[in-house]
Amino acid sequence: MSIRCTATARRGMVAVAVAAGLAFGVAGCGGGGDGGDKKPGASASASPSGGSQPSAQEGQSAAPLAELQGPSGLVLQVTSAVRDSGGFLTVNANLKNDGSQMVVVPVALRGDETEIARHDTSFGGATLVDSKGKKRYYVLRDTDGRPLTTTGLTQIQAGQTIPVFMQFPAPPADTTDVTLQLPTFSSGTIKISG
Repeated sequence: MSIRCTATARRGMVAVAVAAGLAFGVAGCGGGGDGGDKKPGASASASPSGGSQPSAQEGQSAAPLAELQGPSGLVLQVTSAVRDSGGFLTVNANLKNDGSQMVVVPVALRGDETEIARHDTSFGGATLVDSKGKKRYYVLRDTDGRPLTTTGLTQIQAGQTIPVFMQFPAPPADTTDVTLQLPTFSSGTIKISG
């Protein structure tokens, strides 16, 4: 009888150890919903009401590369413009409400292309102008026509800052400066890294 109790106790301890190990492993997988290791090309949202989270902003500089002034106290502070080996250019920025009241994010930011307008609010109207190469680059889209930008952003509270991103085809390697244009905002020249 004591052998049976010892064997049962050992099995119980093994089961507890396995369960604890699994729980620890699952917790380490980043199930916290913080966007973990999402790629910038994924649809992202800064809206607390739904959608996915903004991409991590890698390669940020301390001072913004450019500040674009928008309506109602909105300011877009560009923090990085990184060219990757896949032929994409990801622009990361902070959308800030410098005003004293909540602001509805302008619908015009998504642009007027029918394919993009069918989807949620976004930064789909953004373009990059390469003056050297005399080309304009539009925001990339996925296979369903959704723009590869932050989406679902509808309002921003007074004093709030929200990280956002936009992804474009990368200009040629010898192009180091481009002008970012965004509907309802001033334009600004940014330096590309990478």
